[in-house]
Amino acid sequence: MSATRPTVVLVHDGCSDATTWAGVVAELHRRGLNVLAAANPLRGLAHDAAYLAALLAGLDGPVVLVGHAYGGAVITEAGGAPNVVALVYVAAYLPDVGESYDDLVAGLAPGQGRARLLRTGAGDELTVPRERFPELVAADLDPELAQVLAALQRPVAERVFTETPTAAAWRDKPSWALVTGADQALPPEVQRFTAERAGAPVTELREASHAVIVSRPTAVAELIHEVATGR
Repeated sequence: MSATRPTVVLVHDGCSDATTWAGVVAELHRRGLNVLAAANPLRGLAHDAAYLAALLAGLDGPVVLVGHAYGGAVITEAGGAPNVVALVYVAAYLPDVGESYDDLVAGLAPGQGRARLLRTGAGDELTVPRERFPELVAADLDPELAQVLAALQRPVAERVFTETPTAAAWRDKPSWALVTGADQALPPEVQRFTAERAGAPVTELREASHAVIVSRPTAVAELIHEVATGR
């Protein structure tokens, strides 16, 4: 890790926005780190990775890039930027070149893919049904807060699930992973397999839901801090 303390750039999941990182950002600030929570457009992997790459190009100094869930695919594609010194995957998947979300879930956890999502009036956009949001995404949150997150959802373009990376930054950059063992949105099997394939050290929270960045911000921040500071 560089002697200069890096900026931590956080990339959120589909069906959410950057505010889901609020607790993690607060914890990282308490630890003296500079943090930027990027606005992931959710328009498809190629588009979203290009947006992130442009953001990274405007930052001075080293960057630790953190992706939650689909954000893991985005940092995989964009993380080859020369200022990125490490990748952290939080309840995320680490796709290889030519490998989509749909490919991974079909191979490792059939029946647990995006079929459970609701198609919006826009046709090619998907969301989590509000009545199933606590069960699928936020089982370890207070139900009232889970319903707030459900109401704040942003729709995600269907291309998010079918587009494939043209690069896999985890092949060249040091990577770490936090696996959520009680995740009903992104199967733990997919998280574990892709992290282990990449040789990423794995921290597993066996009772954590997909909404781990909201339910357990301290644990998430501790891992990021360790990577960013080399401690």
